[in-house]
Amino acid sequence: MNKKTARTRRMKKCRARIKRLVIPKLCVHRTPRHIYAQIISAEGDVILVCASSVEKEFKGKHKVTGNMKAASDVGKLIAERAKSKDVVKIAFDRSGFKYHGRVKALAEAAREGGLEF
Repeated sequence: MNKKTARTRRMKKCRARIKRLVIPKLCVHRTPRHIYAQIISAEGDVILVCASSVEKEFKGKHKVTGNMKAASDVGKLIAERAKSKDVVKIAFDRSGFKYHGRVKALAEAAREGGLEF
């Protein structure tokens, strides 16, 4: 089993569990240079809130956007935007990525910002 199939397997298992909860989910995607987060409705058809390290405010604030500091700032930003839309309780979809490093930093910052997983 290679890296991609292992990630796909983890992703399918996680999303099957989240689908049964019927609550909005926080999806995370990471690349070596950036990290993206979006909160999707329970039905899965509407993106309620999104934040990423590609936005203009991050380019001026951070010299490097692919590190844990940028990921935690994205987590804080997504939590602020979610609270403004009255979304507090969510399910965390890590898209098959292991829960460490930047994914963990984003999740912890979102929890500190007021989101409940």
